[in-house]
Formats: sequence, structure tokens, C-alpha cells
Amino acid sequence: MVANKELEAGEEVVTEMPFVVGPKSFTYPLCLSCYSQWPPTLDDKPLCSKCGWPVCSVECENQPQHRDYECQIFAQANEKFNVAAALEETNENGIPQLECVTPLRLLLESEKNPERWNNEVKGMEDHNKIRCQKGHWKSDQVNVVEYLRKQLKLDRFSEEQIQTACGILDINSFEIRTANGYSARALYPIVALMNHSCVSNTCHSISPTDFRVRLRTTVKIPAAGELYGSYTHSLLPTMLRREHLLEGKHFACACPRCSDPTELGTHMSSLKCNKCDNGIVLSLDSLDADSAWKCTHCEFSTSGQAVRRVLQIIQAEVDAVETISGADGADAIQERETVLKKYHSVLHPRHAFQTMLRHSLTQMYGRVDEYLLDDLPDVVLEHKIDMCRLLLQVLDVIEPGYSRIRGMTLYELHAPLLFVAKTLWQGGVIDEAALKSKMIEAAEILKEATKILCFEPPETPEGQIGLVAKQSLAELEQSINDL
Repeated sequence: MVANKELEAGEEVVTEMPFVVGPKSFTYPLCLSCYSQWPPTLDDKPLCSKCGWPVCSVECENQPQHRDYECQIFAQANEKFNVAAALEETNENGIPQLECVTPLRLLLESEKNPERWNNEVKGMEDHNKIRCQKGHWKSDQVNVVEYLRKQLKLDRFSEEQIQTACGILDINSFEIRTANGYSARALYPIVALMNHSCVSNTCHSISPTDFRVRLRTTVKIPAAGELYGSYTHSLLPTMLRREHLLEGKHFACACPRCSDPTELGTHMSSLKCNKCDNGIVLSLDSLDADSAWKCTHCEFSTSGQAVRRVLQIIQAEVDAVETISGADGADAIQERETVLKKYHSVLHPRHAFQTMLRHSLTQMYGRVDEYLLDDLPDVVLEHKIDMCRLLLQVLDVIEPGYSRIRGMTLYELHAPLLFVAKTLWQGGVIDEAALKSKMIEAAEILKEATKILCFEPPETPEGQIGLVAKQSLAELEQSINDL
């Protein structure tokens, strides 16, 4: 996807409705209309009156995404949902019976909307030649291909057609969030045309109500410049990003960020040397997972496999604490701080795992019980400021310009700056002129945060914060003028 003219940062490039929406692979039991967890309560296990599959209400039963698609097929084949099997504790790999729903919707939509199917979807990458050698292909063969053709009597779709539908979804679909915060997947054929880079120059927002996607630029793009999206999480070290892309998207990324052992100077993959004081341990070839890693200051070296084992151990701990939400209170902050400190002497200060934890902590300080902004002593406010600034050093390189995560981090930075300035002024440490200067600095940060977050749909959490930020900015500018 290439720009046909010079594009300014923040310019909307494409807006598109999904071709199909449905449950993700390996999904938990959910309502087939709104994707909320099913059953709603242990005593209430509502099923569609027409097909006997999980919905959470009569309203959801009658939503077109269920009623006009799989509901008719399940009812005609008299194929009921196996509630007992779905609610067994052993379903950590998802519910096999639900694997067929989204591929089935895609195949039915190809019949209902043949023009868009032929022009936009049919030619999408399915990677069948690579996928057929993987374990997931075999489970799709049982849970989707054979289930549709035999149990649901849909032999009008060939085995190849069904596997291709599975492949198109696996390779090209986007995760979406509903208004209630549940996740599903959707297929956007135009937006999916973009190539990947681990430093993208675009950002997409998806409405949680109608699932319309809006693609916009995050930085200025010259005429004929290529537009890139990111197919992986930007806050991962190179070794894990490349593994994720190879496993899920079937290509070995060699973008400028992956090709540079320092990750464009961020050091998001670098380790500290435990044999000397100032040494940093870097991969000699970041595009080779088996390459040796060597210290920049002494003779110490280690193998890629040894580094991979260290990363696996730390990743397991980071993943575990990242599941603790702010709703769990003070634990959410304390557990993350513990892991941050534990690996302080192993990982570079801007390492991806430290950055990931810092990102969560900057969002939590000021929002979690016992750690609300009004309760935070100056030393903790300063800690939040330091974390935001360290995070921005990384984001300015890997998520530059008007990216959502950068906007949120700037927003989180402005408030503690104001709180600290106010305390210093009240304590007589700074005069009114210095207070005004600090307030102007915070206002500039808030102004950029507001600009970025107001690009987001107003019904998303970030869009809501954008509206709050706009109001806060007006009040802050008024306070500055009144000084």
C-alpha cells in the first residue's frame, strides 16, 4: 500500500467495514452475537430457541450476525451445541465446536456478497502450503472441514475452500473489542493489504459498536512512500517478535528494527553484562536466533539459546503479573514493581520487558485504589514521571508520531508534573514564575496527548480520555492565564 500523494501525520487513509466478524480461534464459551462470556451466570445457560447454540439473550438470538448465518445451518442440520463438553474444566485450548463459526460465516458471506468476495477477499494470502505442515491444520481439518462437510451437511464447500477460509482468517484477521470489552476477530481486506514493519507509520482504530476500522498515518509520509502496519506487539524484544511473526504470519521479519541488534538505539533486546560494570550484551546477528551474544566491554559471550531460555523465564513472570488488573487493587502495582526490580541488574533499563511493565504502571499509578493521584506522595509522583519519560524515549523510536500508546503516555505524564509543581510552589521551593513555566510545560504535553487521543472513536476508552483531556486542557490554559 503506497501513498499517492504526501500525507500529513494524523491523516485518515482508509475507512472500511469488516467483510466478516466472529469468534477468535481457541475461544472460550461465548455468545455468538455479542461475544460476551457464556453462560452469563452458572444457573442461567441461555441457548438460541431456533438452533440451540449459545446466546446471552433473545435480543442476541435475533441479531443478524447470528440469525442470518450459522443459526439457519445449525437448525437445518439439527446440530446442537454440546453444553456439557463446553463447560468442562479441561478446555484451556478453547472449545473445538466453536472453531467452525467464523470460517462458516466467511464462506456464507462469500455466497451472499460474491462481488466483494471475488474482488477483495478470494485472493488474500492463506499460506496453505506452509500451514498444511503444522498441527493447527490438522485440528482445523477435524473441527472445521469435517464438521462443516459431515455434521452440518455443507458438502457444497470443498475441503480446499474451507481450509483456505481458515487460512485467510488466520493470516489476515484483526482482533477487535466489543463495547463491553470482549474480544473477537474481523476481516478487513483493504487494511490487510499493508505490509508489516516493526516500526509502523500508521495506526488503526476500530469502533466497538459497528466494528468500522479507520486507518490513519502517525507520521508524515512522502508521495510514493509505503504505508506499514505492525502485525505484532511493538513492546516485545526482537527474538520474540520474529518468532511470533514466523509462527503466526509465516515470514521472517528483516525490517530495520529487527536487523539492528540495538533495536534502533532503544536497546529493547539488550542485556546487562554481569561480568563487567558498563557492558551491554548484544546479539552479533539479530536476524539469526542461534547467533552468539557478546558484551560490548569485555570478553563475555553466550549463546542465542541461553538468551532464549532467560527470556522465556522472564516472559513467564511478566505475563503472569500483566494478568493482574487494576481492579485487583494495590497488588496490580506491587507485583509489577517486584518483577521490574528483580530483573533490574539483568535487563537494559529500556529492555522490552521493563518497558512493558513500565507501560502498565504508568497507566495504574493514579487510577488504582490506594494509589489514586491525590494519595500519591511526591516521591511516587516523581517515579511515575520518570517511568513516563523512559517510556517516551522508547516510543519516540518504535511508535513515533501520533500513535495511541504515545498519546496515552503523554496524557499520564501531564498530571503528576502539575501535582509536583503545585507542591513545590506551596512549599515555597519555587516562585510563581517557575510554577507558571512548569504549568506551561504540562499544558504542551497535554495538548499533544489531546490531539492524538481525539483521533480515536469517541466510543473507545482512548477516545473518551481524549474528550476528558480536551476539557482538562481548556481548564489548565485558563489557570495559566489567570496566574
